[in-house]
Amino acid sequence: MDVPVGPHRPTVDTDSESWWQAIQDRRLLINTCAACGRRSLYMRPFCPHCWSDDVASTHASGRATLYTWSVIHQNAAPFDASTPYVVAMVDLVEGPRLMTVIEDCPIEKLSAEMELTIAFRDDEDGFTVPVFRPVTDFGKEKK
Repeated sequence: MDVPVGPHRPTVDTDSESWWQAIQDRRLLINTCAACGRRSLYMRPFCPHCWSDDVASTHASGRATLYTWSVIHQNAAPFDASTPYVVAMVDLVEGPRLMTVIEDCPIEKLSAEMELTIAFRDDEDGFTVPVFRPVTDFGKEKK
């Protein structure tokens, strides 16, 4: 898979390549262990719960709840990100927790256990990243 190179792109290795390729195709994958039945992120050749190597990637629903978040007002990252933005940990309904960005939600409306759904954002260079949005439509601010 050709992944854009740069300081703001993920490191794609043999274990994560299938996950990032699925994201480029707008699909979210998780690991499912045949030995213990638990699900995990990120793609790896073994289960982090029971260490079995009997794991397979499966499709996730893309539904989640908000676990915790932080509002970033100033960014020293080596890429141009508009501020403020929300970095969050979300719990997928399948079980794994994922770090992501929350979009299309006024900061004052964020709340623990808020229902979210996945959205795929295409960055300017065509690279697709998974982000989450509230299930409740708060509407867009008028400019």
